[in-house]
Amino acid sequence: MIYKVLYQENTKSNPKREFTKSLYLDCESEVEARALVDENTDHNIEFIEPLEGNHLAYEKKNPDFKITEFK
Repeated sequence: MIYKVLYQENTKSNPKREFTKSLYLDCESEVEARALVDENTDHNIEFIEPLEGNHLAYEKKNPDFKITEFK
């Protein structure tokens, strides 16, 4: 399943909607998505949202849509 992770780039500042960014992960669960982001970045996760059906189709139309892969 594809998950959209909304985050702030670091944990040192207060979250502000204007600075919220997103990335997309292909994972088995929300728990796995959170673990991947925690292990590979310093991001402050705000929300993880599963994407499927029409919502996923809409997100795929965004030119910034790209599945993030951590190595």
